[in-house]
This record gives sequence, structure tokens and C-alpha cells, in this order.
Amino acid sequence: MSLFQNKKGRTTGLSRVKRMDRRDFLKSSLAFTAPVLLSHCSSVASTAQVSELDRLWQQADAIEASIRAVVIPPKVYQASAHQVQVLPSQAEAIQAVSLARHNRQALQALIDLCHQQGGGRVLLSAGVWPCGAIRLKSNVELHLAKDALLQFVPEPELYLPYVHTRWEGMELMGYQPLIYAYQATNIAVTGQGRIDGGGSNQHWWPWKGAWKHTPWQVNPEQEQKNGRDLLMQMTEQGLPVEQRVLTPNFLRPPLLQTYDCQQVLIEGLTLTNSPFWLIHPVLTQDLTVRNVKCISHGPNSDGCDPESCQRVLIEGCEFDTGDDCIALKSGRNADGRRFATPVQQVLIQDCVMKAGHGGVVLGSEISGGAQAIFARRLVMSSPDLDRGLRIKTNALRGGEIDTVALRDIVIGQVKDAIVINYFYEEGRDGAYLPQVRNLSLHNVEIGQAERLFELRGFAEAPIGLIQLSKVTARALQLGVLEQVSEIRTQQVQLNGEAWQHNPQS
Repeated sequence: MSLFQNKKGRTTGLSRVKRMDRRDFLKSSLAFTAPVLLSHCSSVASTAQVSELDRLWQQADAIEASIRAVVIPPKVYQASAHQVQVLPSQAEAIQAVSLARHNRQALQALIDLCHQQGGGRVLLSAGVWPCGAIRLKSNVELHLAKDALLQFVPEPELYLPYVHTRWEGMELMGYQPLIYAYQATNIAVTGQGRIDGGGSNQHWWPWKGAWKHTPWQVNPEQEQKNGRDLLMQMTEQGLPVEQRVLTPNFLRPPLLQTYDCQQVLIEGLTLTNSPFWLIHPVLTQDLTVRNVKCISHGPNSDGCDPESCQRVLIEGCEFDTGDDCIALKSGRNADGRRFATPVQQVLIQDCVMKAGHGGVVLGSEISGGAQAIFARRLVMSSPDLDRGLRIKTNALRGGEIDTVALRDIVIGQVKDAIVINYFYEEGRDGAYLPQVRNLSLHNVEIGQAERLFELRGFAEAPIGLIQLSKVTARALQLGVLEQVSEIRTQQVQLNGEAWQHNPQS
């Protein structure tokens, strides 16, 4: 079936595309995958197989129906010029910090007032609003009007005091995320405006240290490695979170984090230049991320990373990132096992993935496991997109990943199409064997890949059942298939020829 419209504008194929504006989805598909069409297959699957597939995807529909909606009271609290100051176009950097300090206090006071009076919408009108870290409260929506820019100023003092947060799957008392919510219910960040995290080759990003071509001067005294290593030690030693304080601290904060929250909506915004991950919900239930653009090409600029979350919908979004587009996580090593909370009941649909390390990714912080992960009607294509579907773990992470299903996917240009790798970072050096099983891909077009597969399991923990149906791929190489227990295929073509897995080859 085709993902496109014909010249007369009639929609062809994928008639159940919904919720996202169809015209935008079709336009995105055409823009990034013009040579790629979902194939017409002449033969029809058996009734039993169709029923099995239908039953699988009924779970996805049930997830979408189960997510509790955010309902914000109608009262509006508008940030005015005498409360929150707009940055003049010729302002000096020192003035920006001063304004950001003032605006942080004023905007937080407005959010607190809205919360205390029962909730409502805190509105930022058009203009540039320099700010420091802010904290959302229950029943409050932060709304950015069209042409509003919430500009987070990259001065570390504006992200103090430290708060209870997670960094790469490990808890600590760290910098406050730029927009942060802790144990809040019924909250939203919405609008047609833009939120800029202030990350650049001069600010935040150099704390990464050496990275790719390293477009900054590396300062060994101001990079994350030492703090990252120390935090790992604290985690493995079981040090209480309130004692996990790094001095100095060069672990960059995410742009938006909800921690132990319920009923969360993030909608409509453009997020740019994050110091670290862009959207990082942790232990959050009933989460909707809709029609958001994530554009950030700095180090660790993951787009949306739900961690140990349940009932999640990510739809209609666009990702153009310096790291994974969507990465599902559940804690690193000891912390992940301590919480033992999988990321589960996740539905990703109608999204476009451009640049990034991976389109739909699970891991690497996946020690708590993952269950019931679904993705449909996605377009992934870019010379700068490394992988389509990627699962990355190792014997220190471990984790049980069960039931990951993708359908109606266009992968245009990519390096590796399907990756399951147990040898990420520490590889076999650990006592916690990963378990990945019940992976399903249906109606998938792969237009241009260097390798179709990179599947690398352990002999004592082989990768579980993979089912491929109606998959058409063009790739320079088949790739790597090591320690895979079973791959079932139906109507699979590689470079124009039928393909079946032969474990002896």
C-alpha cells in the first residue's frame, strides 16, 4: 500500500491513519521517502495469521483508549510585561541572565498562584522570554502562544537548587530540568511557540567532553565523565539518593522532565537546543506527547525518552536530533533493578524521524525491562539516521523485553535497519543476561540500507522469536545474525528476491 496521495488528492492506502493531520503526514512521507512505497503483495496471509496479527494490534488500540486525558480548568493567568520581562533585541548577555533570574521568580509565582487557586492556563504571549528553571504544579498548563519563545539562559545558577532527578537511568540530586514536575497530576505544556534550551557549542554541550569531531575545546575539569563514573559507583553501592550530590556537577539537565507524575500532556511545541535529552518523563503514567517538533543536534540530544512509564502515546511528532529520536528506558543497572518498573503500554504513531542514532530505540538503560511496545505509520529517512529499530543492552543492564511490534513503516535511507545488540558498551561483562523476545514487523518498506540486520545475542541467552511479514528491503548487505533462536518470515523480499532465515548459512 502507498503512504501518499495521488495527483487528484485522493488518499491511497493506510485508510486508518488518524489523529494526526493526514495532510501533514502525507506531506512528510513524500518529502523524505519519495522513492519508497509500501509494497503491494499478491498473496494473502492465512486467516489464522491475520487473526493473530489483529489480536496483537488490538492491544495497541486498547492502550490508546486507556490513557486518561488531561483536563485543565478554563481560567487563564497571563504573564504580562510587568511580571515577566521580554528580552530586548540588543540586550547584553549579562542583562539576559538578570532578566532570566527575574523571570524565573515571576513565572514560578504565577504558576504557584494558578495551582493554589485550583489550576488553569499560564499563558506566555508572543515575544522572547529569557528564563531559568521552572516547576509545574498539579492542574496547571503552561501555554506558549504563536511566536512566543521561552529562552532558557545557560547559566548553571539558574538551575539550582538541586532536585530529585534521573540522569542516564540513575537517580541523584542534580540540576533542575529546565521545565520540571515532581509528583504532579494533570499537567500540560502546550502551544505553537518554541522552547529553546540554550545548548550550543559554547554552553552546556562542551560538558560532554570529546564528541564526534568535538567542535569545542575540551576542558578535562569541566566534562561529565568524572561525575558520570562517580554516580555509577554511588548507584551500585546503594547510596541514598539524597546523598548523591556531585561537587562539582557537570551532568547536563534535560529540557523537560516529569518525575512520578500522572496525566501529562505535551503538545504542539517546537523544542530546540536542549542541554541534554529533550523530553524525559520518568515513572509517569498516562502521558501524551502530540505534534511536537524536537530539533536539537547536540550530544545526547535524544528526542523523547519515556523511562519506566506506563500508558504512553507519542503521535504526530517530528524528530531531528543528535542522538536517538525516541528511546524507551527503565533505569540503569542497580537503580533499574531496584525500581523494577518496566516501560510498558507504549504506542508510537504517525511520526517522522530524520537525523538521529535511531528511530525507535529501546535501551540502553533498560534494566527494568519493557513490555507491550507498539509503533505504526512512521516515516524514517535521512543520510544522518543510523538505525531504524534498535534495541541496545548488555549483561550489566539485563532487562526483559517482551512484545515489540511495528507495522506500516517506511524506512527510506538508513545505515542499519533492524538492530538488537546485547554487546552495547560493557557487552558480556556482567551477571544479568538480557532477554528479548516476541518482536513483530509487518508491512515495512526499507528503501536504502547498508545492512538489513545487526542481531547479536548471547549463546546462553539467544534473541527470541522474531516475526517478519510483508517486509520489502533493499540493502547492500544482509548484515549480522548471531545467536537468534528463530526468525519466521512471510512475504519477505531482500533486493527483489524472496528471503528466509537459514541459521546454517
